[in-house]
Amino acid sequence: MDTDRGMDNGRDTDNGRAMEEGTETEYGRIEREVHVDASPEVVFEVVSRPEHLREWWPDDADLDPVPGADGHLVWGDRGTGEAQVVAVTVVEVDPPRRFSFRWIHPDGDEARPGNSLLVTFDLVPSGTGTLVHLTETGFREMGWEIAVLEEAYREHCQGWDTFLPRLGGYVTRLVSSR
Repeated sequence: MDTDRGMDNGRDTDNGRAMEEGTETEYGRIEREVHVDASPEVVFEVVSRPEHLREWWPDDADLDPVPGADGHLVWGDRGTGEAQVVAVTVVEVDPPRRFSFRWIHPDGDEARPGNSLLVTFDLVPSGTGTLVHLTETGFREMGWEIAVLEEAYREHCQGWDTFLPRLGGYVTRLVSSR
């Protein structure tokens, strides 16, 4: 499994600009890529179905992979009251090429550009596997103060760097068990 996370000569290339120590970023988008040894059809199921999502990303997931469907991703144990529950709205479902959703919008508001972040998984056949290109956008449009924007961006970068490699590992285990 190749876990190249948008690196260019050892430098993160988030937002299309090198992010070396001391270099300012625009906090506009996060991009990551990972190659997995499975067909786009298999990978699409893994990034869009709750029974697969919870194997590599959240602790629990409740969503239908249908445009406009609302759902939730959960980190932690709901029974303890310590869980972080995040509402999601599915935006685009184009099997086996693309799956996208919006999240991080205010409770009670409909997710839309300007009040939520857009996560897109683009799946491209690559040899005997699939190149997964993840993009998360909308940070600047949220209207957050700079300190909040910087922290949210940093947390999401760290999150994708932690969880996206797990996608490849889960797909490998799934394919080998079939």
